[in-house]
Amino acid sequence: MQPRIQHMFQASIETKQNALTVLPPAIENASLMMVSSLLNEGKILACGNGGSAGDAQHFSSEMLNRFERERPSLPAIALTTDSSTITSIANDYSYEEVFSKQIRALGQAGDVLLAISTSGNSANVVQAIHAAHDRNMHVVALTGRDGGQIAPLLLPDDVEIRVPSNVTARVQEVHLLVIHSLCDLIDHQLFGSEE
Repeated sequence: MQPRIQHMFQASIETKQNALTVLPPAIENASLMMVSSLLNEGKILACGNGGSAGDAQHFSSEMLNRFERERPSLPAIALTTDSSTITSIANDYSYEEVFSKQIRALGQAGDVLLAISTSGNSANVVQAIHAAHDRNMHVVALTGRDGGQIAPLLLPDDVEIRVPSNVTARVQEVHLLVIHSLCDLIDHQLFGSEE
């Protein structure tokens, strides 16, 4: 079993090395967009399915509580956590609308949507992006593979952070590193270097 384990570690390392060569500019731009929103009384709404739902919640918890330093709480909402809202929307309308209806109620111009989909094809995340654009929000999309249906939806001021991999597990591993990078950059830009 150990060679199999070593193979997974090596594949993860290689994917991260490939991502290192292409993703830093997009991560930087995403952090600048998020900081601008926060400085202008905005908030960050995050969504995704399955592991990506966990990533959305992970991001919002790092913002609302803290990342690696003591600092004030920052406004972020994971749209994946309210089971009564999600199930009522899915039941009364469709699962494709579980995020978009929340965005239409909670999103405001200048907010940022963190839209997470490893394939770029999650129908409810696609609808979330449409709703965000309708609300004059910016979008940061975390994707993989070829960007799927999400990539062509993005506007010039949006940011796509597309992991260069076709393997879901590898994409998710880099998404978590991207989320931690965003948290670090947001803290650094808002609160300076930690001495």
